[in-house]
Amino acid sequence: MKLFYSATSPFVRKVMACAITRGIDGQIERLSVNPHLSPPELLAHNPLSKVPCLVTDDGLALFDSPVICEYLDSIGDAQPLFPEHGVTRWRALKQQAIGDGILDAAVLRRMEQGRPREAARDAVIERQRQAVGRSLDVLEADIPHRGTDIGSITIACALGYLDFRFAEDTWRATRPQLAHWFDVLAQEPGIAHTAPRDRS
Repeated sequence: MKLFYSATSPFVRKVMACAITRGIDGQIERLSVNPHLSPPELLAHNPLSKVPCLVTDDGLALFDSPVICEYLDSIGDAQPLFPEHGVTRWRALKQQAIGDGILDAAVLRRMEQGRPREAARDAVIERQRQAVGRSLDVLEADIPHRGTDIGSITIACALGYLDFRFAEDTWRATRPQLAHWFDVLAQEPGIAHTAPRDRS
């Protein structure tokens, strides 16, 4: 398998955390690209020019982290990250959605901060900041379970991205239970080995 990636993408981190958790990361060749430049080697597989993009061994191109993670969950014999049925499945998928939503808002906020100051830009940044804050409040009131599944991995990647890019917001100070949960889960190999480093 080949994975087109950008080193600081939290969605790439999510995919690699799933691969490590399932013990199949050694089967993935990583190809670094800058998706903002729409390189032809990425466009040949993903017309959206986004990472992550996984090309399977039989040539099928998959993009969007939920799709890639579910594909990786079908490989090997490890405990499934996507529960098969019942309330545990819907809870994991709900947590994946809230984690992805936090990431969408945080990534947009980061991109907007790099643009010239103006009222409309500042309003977008504030809207995304508030969306993240409300989502964190929901998670503080309903702490994810201690197990490792697609929901907990996604939320951990989202919280790690906030620490990485918005440390000044100190989300931890007002959500101590969520911060403790994250610090425990951050010791899991899939999360520990994919912690972001600033390569801006």
